[in-house]
Amino acid sequence: MNTQLIIDYLSSLSANNNREWYHANKETYKKANAEFESFLQALILEIGKFDSSVLHNSPKDLTFRMVRDTRFSHDKSPYNPAFRAHIASKGKLPVPVGYYLMIKPGNQSFLGGGLFADMFKDATRMVRDSIAQNGMEWERIIRRPDFEKHFTVKGTALKNVPAGYEKEHPQAEYLKFKSWYLEYPLKDEEVENAELFLAKAAELFRIMKPFNDYLNKALAGFRMPER
Repeated sequence: MNTQLIIDYLSSLSANNNREWYHANKETYKKANAEFESFLQALILEIGKFDSSVLHNSPKDLTFRMVRDTRFSHDKSPYNPAFRAHIASKGKLPVPVGYYLMIKPGNQSFLGGGLFADMFKDATRMVRDSIAQNGMEWERIIRRPDFEKHFTVKGTALKNVPAGYEKEHPQAEYLKFKSWYLEYPLKDEEVENAELFLAKAAELFRIMKPFNDYLNKALAGFRMPER
């Protein structure tokens, strides 16, 4: 479980973001990826101590590809120099929501959770309905001292409360949101020590769990759109 190796590899890829370098250093990639999966396995076991729904996951099924879709981007670099994973009861699907991890050098790593995807209109409606009907529970979760110490709810939002919801609702600001997520930024030195990073990630995900639970309760019955 060597997160320093991961940072070193990604830093080199960031400086040499081209297919020639990537393929010439494929063995180094494999070693870094193996270390990431080893870290994920340890993290799954730690999360499992307070959320057993994730324990069946295999690390390799939780990760995302580095290859970028550059068709509609001004940035034509072929790779995203980051290792990313989403740990939830149904793996890396965005719903149910779970625990998100990105390791990216240059102090761009972060731990996250909640509903990132705002393209699913049904999911947005289900969460809005829950906040509208269970606003006090929502407030209790996001106003807990340990939560407020580490997290602020983020998300894409409308300028106004959407039609069908009270404009003067106590949680009106959150009814404007189309997604509701958390991000905890990490510096490279916080990631480079694997044991300390593992402990920090597990503790922050534990604090995050009631927020995820609220969203998943709201999203019960949601179905991913068929392709």
